Amino acid sequence: MLKQVDAVVIGAGIAGSSSALQLARLGHRTILLDRQDFPRHKTCGEFMSPETKEMLEVLGVNLLSQKVSPSTMDKARIIMPHGGEIEAPLPGQAFGISRYELDRILHEKASAAGAEIVTKTTVTGIRKLDNHIYEVDTRQGGKQVLYQARAVVGAYGTKKPRGVASSEEVARDVTVYIGVKSHYSGISVPAQVELYFCDGGYIGISPIEDGMTNVAALLTLDSVQGSGKSVSDILQAAALTNSRLAKRLAEGTPVPGSQVSIAPVRLSDLPEPWSEFPHVGDAMLMIPPLCGDGMSIALRSSLLCSGWTDKYLKEVISYNQWQIGYTEEANLEFTQLLKRARRIQKLAFARTNRLYPGLARIFPGLAKYVVKATRLSETGMIR
Repeated sequence: MLKQVDAVVIGAGIAGSSSALQLARLGHRTILLDRQDFPRHKTCGEFMSPETKEMLEVLGVNLLSQKVSPSTMDKARIIMPHGGEIEAPLPGQAFGISRYELDRILHEKASAAGAEIVTKTTVTGIRKLDNHIYEVDTRQGGKQVLYQARAVVGAYGTKKPRGVASSEEVARDVTVYIGVKSHYSGISVPAQVELYFCDGGYIGISPIEDGMTNVAALLTLDSVQGSGKSVSDILQAAALTNSRLAKRLAEGTPVPGSQVSIAPVRLSDLPEPWSEFPHVGDAMLMIPPLCGDGMSIALRSSLLCSGWTDKYLKEVISYNQWQIGYTEEANLEFTQLLKRARRIQKLAFARTNRLYPGLARIFPGLAKYVVKATRLSETGMIR
């Protein structure tokens, strides 16, 4: 079966669904594909930094007006294994909302804008023809469907579809991590995000909707060997190296069905905005989760990419201008942010990290600076 469209977006997470929403709203026939069904639980910190407010307004999403109200947070607290603590205000109000709810909201918006959402679909091949037309081979149940499109947007996270090559300069950290997530009931968290450091990584705890708490961890693959196979086992084993974390987890009960994991995870050394087509979200850049800005990057990259893709589809710019324009703007927007985040990640894991709470008391502005250094700034993109 052959279907001809203007744009195919591969991956229906935050970056993909917001890209499809914008392209469909701009009048382009858009298909949003994903190999999984939605809504579903995903490995994620479920922390929406204050910087996401601008991007959500562009998408027409007001989280506070939804049936399910998110939690709000205004500060961050970092708890070291030896008990030292750093507290810093966030540069505005942050939201806590599960990916289950957020993806549902964005899918409803994308569908209302005219995007066609096709899940349980495996992309088996992508080709770019000489006339810059893309062909996307998919398997949907027992049938093969071929899409022809003038634009493809890669929003598939860290797992590339078959046949997708990386650009030559892209590099990833040699350290291999595993990400795990579980919702908990019974843990009472004030209006803050809590970050607990432990052997091999860190675990974030933050309130989300309906009185639940999200517990998400990034741990080195080596550190979880022998910890057990379940998400709960891995979290409990990590908590053995931070007594305050163990006490926190003991307050609650894991919510059945909310446990998910992802591996291997390798953090980016450089953004990868383009291979044979543009990338957004984690497909473009895997930032250290402790920086808490992954959702903001997903939304911002989709805004940038959709703007350039719209110009190309409307023949305002050429294919080469589309590629060069988006690549340059994405690199300008995200490269320095990633470098700062990587430096802070290294500092966080340094043996001297037990000194940081004392330094934060001596230099009160230090913690606030660190929080701001790993943030995207508002750009006035709303128009």
